Amino acid sequence: MELKSLISIRRSRSFDRRKIRNLKSQIRPYWDIIIFMVTLLVANYFWKFTFTGDEDGEMVTWFGLDVTVPFEFMACHIASAVYWLLSLFRDTVYMVGEHTIRFESGSGTTIIWGCSGLKQSFIWMCLILTVRGGWGHKLWYIPLGWVVCYGFNILRIFLISLFIEFHPEWFTVLHDYIFKYLFYAILFGLWVIFVEKIRPNASMH
Repeated sequence: MELKSLISIRRSRSFDRRKIRNLKSQIRPYWDIIIFMVTLLVANYFWKFTFTGDEDGEMVTWFGLDVTVPFEFMACHIASAVYWLLSLFRDTVYMVGEHTIRFESGSGTTIIWGCSGLKQSFIWMCLILTVRGGWGHKLWYIPLGWVVCYGFNILRIFLISLFIEFHPEWFTVLHDYIFKYLFYAILFGLWVIFVEKIRPNASMH
């Protein structure tokens, strides 16, 4: 009786190991995308709950520390860059202070600390750092992603500003939905290029 019980236990353990191996083999093709989704969520919520600031961007804190300076610098820089682009297409645009762009129609945008693009740059760095593989290509691909984040962020605010000159009611849809998720789609596309094209070449090398 004891022998049968021991054999049954061994068979059960062997069956459990097979199930675990089968599960691992089924998950393996999707492991990178699982890591991507988990990293995206963790990085996003880490930023959300550790960085705090008011809508005017007068003070930004991280774990209670004042980190306003880089956010203020980027907000002013982006406002200036967007204003310059808009002035190429519209002679009805003007600046109010260092953060606000207005049109003669009465509509406009204010670039606050949350519009700096630093959050997306942080998330991008986390996404590439958690990709399995060596560091060689990560050292240049992360800065490349930062350049893309910077460029798209300026383009995003430029287009939103351009659209709402005569349609201010479009702001919420454009800002909170279309361009927000397009931003993450671009990050995903860059990540796919790294995982599918750049990382395999690094592994072969």
